[in-house]
Amino acid sequence: MVSICFYFQVHQPYRLRNYNVFEIGKNHSYTNRQKNLDILKKVAEKCYLPTNKLMLDLLNKHEEFKISYSFSGVILEQLEEFMPDILQSFKDLVDTGKVEILDETYYHSLAFLYSKSEFKEQIILHNKKIRSLFRQKPTVFRNTELVYNNELANFIESMGYKGILAEGADHILGWRSPNFIYRPKTASRIKLLLKNYKLSDDVAFRFSDRSWKEWPLTVDKYAKWINAVNGNGNLVNLFMDYETFGEHQWADTGIFGFLRNLPGELLKHPDNDFKTPSEAIRKYNPVSELDIHSPVSWADIERDTSAWDGNDMQKSAINEIYFMEEAIKKSKDQKLINDWRALQISDHFYYMCTKWFNDGDVHKYFNPYDSPYDAFITFMNIVNDINFRLKEHYDKNNLKKEVVV
Repeated sequence: MVSICFYFQVHQPYRLRNYNVFEIGKNHSYTNRQKNLDILKKVAEKCYLPTNKLMLDLLNKHEEFKISYSFSGVILEQLEEFMPDILQSFKDLVDTGKVEILDETYYHSLAFLYSKSEFKEQIILHNKKIRSLFRQKPTVFRNTELVYNNELANFIESMGYKGILAEGADHILGWRSPNFIYRPKTASRIKLLLKNYKLSDDVAFRFSDRSWKEWPLTVDKYAKWINAVNGNGNLVNLFMDYETFGEHQWADTGIFGFLRNLPGELLKHPDNDFKTPSEAIRKYNPVSELDIHSPVSWADIERDTSAWDGNDMQKSAINEIYFMEEAIKKSKDQKLINDWRALQISDHFYYMCTKWFNDGDVHKYFNPYDSPYDAFITFMNIVNDINFRLKEHYDKNNLKKEVVV
């Protein structure tokens, strides 16, 4: 028996406008509202609308077909404000009873690596949002960019979650297979689901690559690869960005026809079925303990966190943000807190990445900057304005100055 677990990440950040040094202390508007709207419209037209329609058709056609999503809080905010019809189409999918929503950080942040208290607060905010919009209480957690280690598993278990997702990277698995459930070291109850990155990336990244030796990827060929797991694993976790369908892989590549025919082809095999993450956790027991001490992610060829903290600019920007946390929260100024949290969105640091090489095209995806250095300068100018507002707030309210950064 092999269960196929489809998981899709839905996220679009708030991109920052070209905020220059002369605006510090004068202009507190940071996001490029028109740019964000334009990109959201483009992604909605190419991906969300056609893919949601297709997914609804598949869910209605195949009784056994099931999928799962996680949404960043910031994409849900944008859909609520600009495209409630798209948000409703996601709700329609959930209403089939065959779609599971996962929890994550509200601001798609790297907070776990820098502030456990902020991390927890963002999860709580996210959980509240999911309950409000989709009437689900998630029991499985997916961290931003699939960043994961033992410590995270222990922390998430302490919050009551039953499962957690991670990248099935070769350097952590060794001889083991990603096609089983594992028990994280340091945890006693929570179960670990690992992405089968080879099969996932065949669709997400290689589908339209004519230089790939397996191109074209047909439904028959792909189903045979998954069918071959029977007898060698319990679970094939296909985790990918939702924008794979129509945006990363354009409609003219045949990606929608591939998706339309895949569930039926997989279900031809009598030992195949589909499971949501929570169903997989209930069905399968861990085969062994997995020890992952250093953080892993699903980004770039290194599968680590260097896409966000690999150079001095990124480290400086991240450290500045989390250094001001205590003062920001003591201000109790909700607008200030929200603006500060929006600066934690991982995309801001991703745009500062200088390690192009094989991963260059990925880092350029909807990147509003001409260079990583422009991204850093814009970000730090906004950080300086946040500090200006913070000091102004404390002065106005006669609060103790020593907590101001």
